[in-house]
Amino acid sequence: MSNKIEVSLPEEELDWIQLRQDLGPVAEVETTKEKLQRKIKENPLVPLGCLATTAALTAGLYNFRTGNRKMSQLMMRSRIAAQGFTVMALVVGVVMTYTDKK
Repeated sequence: MSNKIEVSLPEEELDWIQLRQDLGPVAEVETTKEKLQRKIKENPLVPLGCLATTAALTAGLYNFRTGNRKMSQLMMRSRIAAQGFTVMALVVGVVMTYTDKK
């Protein structure tokens, strides 16, 4: 009497296993910190835009809380501009990455 259990893996799973065996130790695993550093080096304008957005939002909320409506409104408009800058930096970074790979 045999206690073996047969497991059937899908064909795609077997392809991945074979690919990993073929690549061997060549494929390095990137840590989260390394990936973040690489992404910042590839497109440094995105973190800059995020910081600008955060600063404008914080200043706008502070001025709203203290009752300075004029400055609060200016900071909220600045936040929108900073968000637009960030989105454009993302788009430019993606386009540059895509054209470099071709």
